[in-house]
Amino acid sequence: MLTLAGCIERFFFYPDAVRYTSPEQFGLRAEDVRIQSSDGTRLHGWFLPARGTAKGTVLHLHGNAANISNHLPLVAWLPARGYNVLMIDYRGFGRSEGRPTLDGIVDDALAALQYLRTRPDVDRERLVVLGQSIGGATALRMLARDAAGVRLAIIDSSFPSYRGIARDATAGSALGPLATLAAPALPGPDKDPVTALKSISVPLVFVHGTRDAVIPHANSDALHAAAPATSRLWKIPEADHVAALALPGPWRERLVAAIDAAVSQVAPRP
Repeated sequence: MLTLAGCIERFFFYPDAVRYTSPEQFGLRAEDVRIQSSDGTRLHGWFLPARGTAKGTVLHLHGNAANISNHLPLVAWLPARGYNVLMIDYRGFGRSEGRPTLDGIVDDALAALQYLRTRPDVDRERLVVLGQSIGGATALRMLARDAAGVRLAIIDSSFPSYRGIARDATAGSALGPLATLAAPALPGPDKDPVTALKSISVPLVFVHGTRDAVIPHANSDALHAAAPATSRLWKIPEADHVAALALPGPWRERLVAAIDAAVSQVAPRP
């Protein structure tokens, strides 16, 4: 059963170390950072400083493929809007050590959040989390354990249940029977993103494109239904998986306005 669980858990991850883009291509400065996860695994990330005085800092938790250089275009616009960005590669991705696991990447996200609080150029009371796809699920589990200083979390194109998304994604394929057999050894309901919502008081915005063929938008419907009444759901017409905020336009402006409003409620650090 453990062997089967390992096989199906790897279905969630498609890491590589290819360099797809660079911060310089977007006119950005980037600091290479090294962060140690709770079990000693060393992680690599990029810290992208805001242009001018930072209004806040965004922790970006990426999806399940490639590495941060592939996901950079999704957040490269944030420094120009006044926000520092920390991008990290989970264990086993890019230049980070180890092998990815569903529990391990939550520990990595927690280590990244804690690292931000140690930086003198980061206001630890003006933090924002942007989790996309599996990064959204990871963000929810992280926030259930530690959300100090986080003023807003954006959960983009994510899902409520590991076993559920594995079952749905493999339905009708040769992996279907494997997913069914291995499901009991995957993280159970107590570790599901939807369960984490019970312990989260941070304001949440769920974002999902209606044309998402990777993770159907009904998954965000389920998350929003289980979230506090103050949470918001933005269903974006005709948008594909994690594509809604990638291009300039009204939805990006709406996101910036939401982040600005969230961090502006905190008095500036002296």
